[in-house]
Amino acid sequence: MAVKIRLRRLGAKKAPFYRVVVADSRFSRNGRFIEEIGYFDPTKDPAVVSIDGEKAKQWIANGAQPTDTVKALLKKNGVL
Repeated sequence: MAVKIRLRRLGAKKAPFYRVVVADSRFSRNGRFIEEIGYFDPTKDPAVVSIDGEKAKQWIANGAQPTDTVKALLKKNGVL
């Protein structure tokens, strides 16, 4: 099972809101996930990012691979 930490898109058309989730890579972008560890709201100025650093570190230690976008968000929050 290839586990990824990725964004799950919510919100209306032209008004995105994302949740940072841990999911099996075989499931769809907005499909089944294992755990929600935070959220990202790019519509605010500045963008609002809230990620549970402890859970993210635990999942990465267990082998979960963050996507490029999530990796950038984790670096911005000081988790990585």
